[in-house]
Amino acid sequence: MALRQLLIAVGEPLVDVLAAPGGFDVGVHDVVIVDPEEPPGTGTGDLVLVIGSRGRSAIPLVRRVARSGAAAVAVKVDADQDARALRDAAIDGGIALLGVRPEVRWEQLESFARSAVDNARLTGETDVGEALGDLFSLAQTVAAMTEGIVSIEDTANRVLAYSRSDDEVDELRRLSILGRRGPEPYLVMLREWGIYQRLRSGEEVVRIEPRPDLGIRRRMAVGIHAGTQPLGTIWVQEGARPLSLSSDRALIGAARVAALQLIRQRSESTMAPRFRENLLTGLLESRIDGDSAAANIGADPRKPAVVVVLTLRPREHTEVSNRSEIELERAEMTSLISVHAASYRRSALVTTIGSRVYVLLPDLPDRNADAAVSGLAQEIVTAARSQLRSGVQAGIGSVVATLDEVPVSRIEADRILDALGHDVSAEVATIDDVRSRVLLSEVLTMLRDNERVRDPRLATLREHDADNGTEFTRSLLCYLEFFGDVRGASLALHVHPNTLRHRVRRAAEIGGLDLDDPAERLSVQLQLMLLRRTEGSGRG
Repeated sequence: MALRQLLIAVGEPLVDVLAAPGGFDVGVHDVVIVDPEEPPGTGTGDLVLVIGSRGRSAIPLVRRVARSGAAAVAVKVDADQDARALRDAAIDGGIALLGVRPEVRWEQLESFARSAVDNARLTGETDVGEALGDLFSLAQTVAAMTEGIVSIEDTANRVLAYSRSDDEVDELRRLSILGRRGPEPYLVMLREWGIYQRLRSGEEVVRIEPRPDLGIRRRMAVGIHAGTQPLGTIWVQEGARPLSLSSDRALIGAARVAALQLIRQRSESTMAPRFRENLLTGLLESRIDGDSAAANIGADPRKPAVVVVLTLRPREHTEVSNRSEIELERAEMTSLISVHAASYRRSALVTTIGSRVYVLLPDLPDRNADAAVSGLAQEIVTAARSQLRSGVQAGIGSVVATLDEVPVSRIEADRILDALGHDVSAEVATIDDVRSRVLLSEVLTMLRDNERVRDPRLATLREHDADNGTEFTRSLLCYLEFFGDVRGASLALHVHPNTLRHRVRRAAEIGGLDLDDPAERLSVQLQLMLLRRTEGSGRG
């Protein structure tokens, strides 16, 4: 099977793609376990699971199995530095590298991978898909084998495919084909007779006797299953001639083939897009190189690209939604973003990480890309404003020269969105729009994460306010933000100028602060801003 299909079958949360220098269409023929203490014993097309060695220590083994022609190698990775070193070795050797998460059991991964390869081999040998083509071809084949008129439905009784027929069809068949679904009165009757219960319980071929009074001819049906999960039903209506004696056998075989096709379609429609989203996540987080990602999304890794990040922001005077409403709005936002991004670039990718939606726009023109991307982001935000209860904010990273530099654009976009978080009225911004706010946000984050550089005197001042009901901390910050303009600050605080002067003087005395020193004034203002931010977010 193709490496892409194997990754879709196994996928997260077991492995992360770290490199795929040969693309995702390389064939995987077998799953092999190797131990560093033993000769590799691997060959062309193998997926090699490296047990007993992880991180950088597995690099020599990665190089050896690459020389043997193996398609992919899976290694447990603990640190980013190890991942980068392993990725470089895999790219040099031309072999795909899968990073196995530390908590994953090898026997679990081997079981999943081997089952996927064995199933692909089985369907490949029987060549079911090629022999029968799509569901319409399958319906036509079953019609020829049963001498009846065939339709295939899903579990919601929607008609997925049907056979062509010159034979006379009854009213039920005609209405089902025209409406793409069985008529409700007849469906109710089948449920009352227990037909659907029998069809969904196993491979039993169920016979339905004719009802001339309802204009319904004799029928046979069989359920389509994946294990115990129902996927649909195959129906055969009797035409001018009786159904063939081999109809039971034909229906059972057709149900098994249909199950494979429905599973295949479901995988292509849901799992494959998720695989592409995982590739984008790996690219954003520097876990996969640009060349490997480009091979799957159809982008040129040497052309400019940019990352845009968007998130929901509650609008003013809007009630806080419950969790289900928030998730629904986020899903609607993601869908809206995907449509707009795809219309701008066919190779655009969208993924969700936490509460943020990331858009990768590759293959950008060398000129005027910034204006076009800003226009797209504003278009998305405007559309969201008209469709969602919440507002949407967007941070646009700088355009980077190649896909390998995408993580740089992502980091910058995140920083911009962080800065916008304190201004709910802002909608779209680039680094040029909010450079000072981004710088300030970075400094405050550094202060938050490094307690040793914080000034304990300001904590003392805040404790004094808490114990005595005073407002020295708030007043001092307002005074500093107004550059010592007592009149402006006192108006903002709604107090008399003399009251503010008194509060500033007392704050300096209690904290032992030298407000005549410019460096100390700047330090005090930054740390008071951090206190205000943490109090506003409910932390400390």
